[in-house]
Amino acid sequence: MRLLSNSFWLFVKVVTAYTGVVIGAGFASGQEILQFFILHGYNGLFGVVLATILFAYLGGLVMFLSIKMNTTNYKKLLSYLLGPGTGKIMDLLNLLMLLGGLSVMMAGSAAVFSEQFGLPPCLGIWVVGTLTSFVILGGLEGVLTANVLLVPFKFLVIIFITTITILKSKLAFPMIMSLDLPGGVAGHWAWASFLYVSYNMVVPVAVLSSLGNSVPMKTGVTGGVAGGLLLGIAVSLVTISGLLYLPDVSFYQIPLLYMAGHLGSGFHWVLGILILMAILTTAIADAHGIASRLAPQGGVLYRLYGVGSCLLALPLAGFGFTGLVRLLYPLFGYVGLILLTCLITVPVFKFLRRCKK
Repeated sequence: MRLLSNSFWLFVKVVTAYTGVVIGAGFASGQEILQFFILHGYNGLFGVVLATILFAYLGGLVMFLSIKMNTTNYKKLLSYLLGPGTGKIMDLLNLLMLLGGLSVMMAGSAAVFSEQFGLPPCLGIWVVGTLTSFVILGGLEGVLTANVLLVPFKFLVIIFITTITILKSKLAFPMIMSLDLPGGVAGHWAWASFLYVSYNMVVPVAVLSSLGNSVPMKTGVTGGVAGGLLLGIAVSLVTISGLLYLPDVSFYQIPLLYMAGHLGSGFHWVLGILILMAILTTAIADAHGIASRLAPQGGVLYRLYGVGSCLLALPLAGFGFTGLVRLLYPLFGYVGLILLTCLITVPVFKFLRRCKK
């Protein structure tokens, strides 16, 4: 019974670690889903199905490879996928991206504190930086515990808001073909879906690969697949609710806030807290990815690198949320695309090569 209980909690930790990273500020605001799925009209629903399949497959695959290689960070996994030479280049890019992502989350917290709560922007940066450092001081267990506590709340709030908006609309879908929509990312729903997953797999690879030596194979793979399916459910509900409120929803910076506005003014604060939690869990994942890479054995060095990365991200956060997103996110997308392509193809080619011998 105790073994079953331990296995269940490890499963929960894998699921929340995966979903917590992907459901970041862009997801919680609804802007990511708007650009990659909703603005493609009803075809965006096909994109949601494709993204769900990819998230589930890749979550299980990353956990399978990480456990098989007994990894404590992403370095060995990158070397397996890209080869030693290219793996080193990707390793350096990944570190820079994690630091950049951490600074973007801090800058995002400044925007939330200012625009949502009417508080000084610098307070948001220091709150997220301090809380992230506090969690990192608890080591890997602290990171996983923070996800177990915060991620279910994020997920349930998104499910609640979107489900209620869908029920209130009575599924009165607009005639999208007659609407003048600005158009979604990448032009085609399939390519947009592929890009969305690649863009969102960089940090999950860093986080999930750090669990390779602490989770049993069955639990890890099942958790990775389940996390991907839950992400698919969340994406589908936000997409459906967004489609119901076209074209109005396409004119808002925070589409989910517009949809929540139909439920009452109190949800303005609920959504602000949701976005802040999404920022915090992503910031924790970024700091953990850096610390676990530079100090794979954990301990004091892990804590020093984690807290040090928060301090290093502070001046970068001063450049502002919008400026950092424009500068760094295109790079995230290209690197993520390389990583996703290798994740899908390399294990298959290596398996086929072994079969021929």
